[in-house]
Amino acid sequence: MSRPLTVMLVAAEASGDALGAGLARALKQKLGAGAVRFVGVGGAKMADEGVDSPFDIAQLSIIGIVESLRAYPRAMARLKDTLALAEREKPDVAVLIDSWGFNIRLAQALRRQTPALPLVKYVAPQVWAYRPGRARGLAKAVDFLLSIQPMDKPFFDRAGLESVFVGNSALAKNFSRADPARLRAAIGVSAEEPILLVLPGSRPSEIERVMPAFEDAVRRLKAERPDLVVVVPTAFTVAEAVKARVAGWPVRAHVIEDEALKDDAMVAGTVALACSGTVTTELALAGCPMVVGYRTGAITYGLLKMLFKPRWVTLFNIAADKAIAPEYLQKDLDGQALAEALAQRLDSPSLRATQVAEQNAALERMGRGMPDPSEAAASALLGFLERSGRGPSGSEPAR
Repeated sequence: MSRPLTVMLVAAEASGDALGAGLARALKQKLGAGAVRFVGVGGAKMADEGVDSPFDIAQLSIIGIVESLRAYPRAMARLKDTLALAEREKPDVAVLIDSWGFNIRLAQALRRQTPALPLVKYVAPQVWAYRPGRARGLAKAVDFLLSIQPMDKPFFDRAGLESVFVGNSALAKNFSRADPARLRAAIGVSAEEPILLVLPGSRPSEIERVMPAFEDAVRRLKAERPDLVVVVPTAFTVAEAVKARVAGWPVRAHVIEDEALKDDAMVAGTVALACSGTVTTELALAGCPMVVGYRTGAITYGLLKMLFKPRWVTLFNIAADKAIAPEYLQKDLDGQALAEALAQRLDSPSLRATQVAEQNAALERMGRGMPDPSEAAASALLGFLERSGRGPSGSEPAR
């Protein structure tokens, strides 16, 4: 009896954990649960699919130049742990998911450690937005790319890296089973009470930099609207930090960790205050209008401002080339400004409806309605392995 295909999945952040879990599920559906096994690094969602991570990936949820420098020794220690895992488990393929800073170093180290191991990157660096030279760097480091943005391919074709556009899993998120009434029952509020969602990010540095302005906005809104219900869905990577901060708020807020209830909240929300990231696309899919905020280190922002081409940071704003959702970045991330933008939406059903319609139109341009990206990624990965002689039928561990 042939041994199962061994797939190493490495995700260093909450969004990558979701992608890795989806890919693992799709591979099990295609091959059968007994025909594939998973090793690697991930979070709670990947753990549910059988990936036993050797460490908590919250240690790697880092963004910003200064923050990265400070965390470098810790990240290199976790890199060594990951290399040791690969040496011990002898995977047939390694799939490195998003997290450019960690995974490009891991790819280079795996190449030195096990030259024959096929390396696949899942999610490309946004070379269409800034630093196009990274396309050449990735082409030297890995063998195959699973891309989630249609604008990636020309850059990587020129760099000589085989790539397949599989679609964005965030666009495939299904809210059909979300139940706003279930969320309201769980937190004890009526159907008439307005709900403000507060989503401050999934990285510790985002909680530190973004949350103070978000908290100020919440205080201002609650002072004028005592009936406003505040709900804070939180990522597992920062759940403890978020709960600790919310416990000190002068107003009541409901922190939501359960995944189903988080989906319910996105559908139930009257309006959301969201940190820039994958969650903005999910909120748009749920039909929730939002205001977006973000702040990173001054040095990091200065460099990004020089290099980043698009006018906006929110993906559906970029797709529409307009600020469908208002963005408050860096020095503009101010509690009063956020509160005013949110108040406009809380007070105007027509403004909310217009924003939701424009969000929906932008999502269509981004590729909503494509086949399941996780299934497409699994098919593309298996096709790549078959072409390279490492398919499930005849796979041998890399030595």
